[in-house]
Amino acid sequence: MKTDPLILDLMNMISIPSVNNFDLDEINQNPEKGMSDYFETRLIELGLEVHSREVLGERRNIWGRLKGNGNGPTIMLAGHLDTVGVDGYESPFDPKIENGKIFGRGSCDMKAGLAAYLEVLRKIKERNIQLSGDLIIAGVIDEEHAMIGSIDFGINGPIIDYAIIAEPTNLKICPSHKGQILLSIEIFGKAAHSSMPENGVNAISNMGILLHKLQKYSSSLNVHNGDQMFGKPSFNVGVITGGDNACSVPDICKIDIDRRTIDGEDLQSFVCELNDICKKIQKRTPDFEYVISKPFLNIEPLTTPLDSPLMKSIKKASDEELGYNTINVFPGSTDAPNFKCQAVICGPGSLKQCHSLNEYVDIKEVKSAVNIYYSAIINLQNN
Repeated sequence: MKTDPLILDLMNMISIPSVNNFDLDEINQNPEKGMSDYFETRLIELGLEVHSREVLGERRNIWGRLKGNGNGPTIMLAGHLDTVGVDGYESPFDPKIENGKIFGRGSCDMKAGLAAYLEVLRKIKERNIQLSGDLIIAGVIDEEHAMIGSIDFGINGPIIDYAIIAEPTNLKICPSHKGQILLSIEIFGKAAHSSMPENGVNAISNMGILLHKLQKYSSSLNVHNGDQMFGKPSFNVGVITGGDNACSVPDICKIDIDRRTIDGEDLQSFVCELNDICKKIQKRTPDFEYVISKPFLNIEPLTTPLDSPLMKSIKKASDEELGYNTINVFPGSTDAPNFKCQAVICGPGSLKQCHSLNEYVDIKEVKSAVNIYYSAIINLQNN
C-alpha cells in the first residue's frame, strides 16, 4: 500500500511539519515552506504550468494550471498547506497505517485532500482526458489562523468559476457555511493604587458591565429566527485579559470575540450592534471608555445555490461513487468564500478528528474522494 502514489504522497505530506505559527514572532516565520516546496514539486512533475506568490514574507501560495481547450469553465481544487499545533501529540509527523487508516498531524485536516488532488491529476493524465476548461490545483497558506492565503488568492490569483475545497466532511457535500468575524473590544480606565481605588477607573469592572450586556446580546441571537439553511447566528467571548497585579487598579481590559453570521449579516451591521450596546452603557456609566478594533478575521457566509452546475455535478459524482449524496451545512468557516466563486466543501475525514491528538483519515474515504472529484470535474466540463 505504501507504494500507492496517493498513499505515498499523503504520508510524505504528514511527515512535513507545517504547523501554523499563529503570528507568534518567536516561532518559525515560514511554517508552510516544506509543504509549499513539496506541493510545487509534485505539480511540476505532473506537467502543470506552476505559479507561486509570496503572501507574507516568504510564505507562498502554490497553484498549477492544467490547460483545457478554452471552451469550458475554470475549475479549482483548493486546500490549505498549514496545520494546527502538536503540543501533547506523540510522534505527530511519523505517519502510520493501521486498520485501513492513516494517522498523523494533518492527515485529516487537510493533507488527505491535497494528496487526493494530485491523484485526480494522475487519473486525467493516464486517461489522456482533454478538458474543455482549465483545471487549477491550489495550496494556500494560513487557513488555521487569519486565512491570508485565500484572501490574497481571491485578489491576486487566477479567476475561478467553480471550486471544491476538501475540508473533512466525511464526503458530505456542503454548499454553505456561516460567516465569521473575529475582533477585539478594549475598555480603558485609569490606573491607581488599590488602596485608593477612588483615584482610578477600574477597566475590569467596566468590562464586567459590558460582558453582562453581551451575554444578553448572545441570548437574543439564540432566539433569532435564523435561516433554514444556516441555522442561527452566534456570539462568543473567547479571551479576556486585563490588569498587571492585584495591588493596582487596572487601566485596560480586552476581550476577543467571535461572531458567526448568516446570510444578510455583515461586519458593518455587527459593529453597529456593538456600538449601540456600548453607547447605552456610556449613558449610565460616564467613565466607560471603549474601542472596537478592526477585525482580524472577516469571512463571509458561503452561499452556493443548490441548483448550481457545481452542485449538480458533485451530487451526480457522489451518487456514482457512494450510491447516494448527503447535503449539509459545514459547521465552521473556511477559505471557500475568499476564492470569489461558487464553491462546495467536500472532503475525506471527520471534523471530530481535526485538531485532535490522534488525527487520522480513512484510506477508503480518500480514494472515494479522488473518484468524486474526478467525476465532478468531468461532469462540469460536459455541462
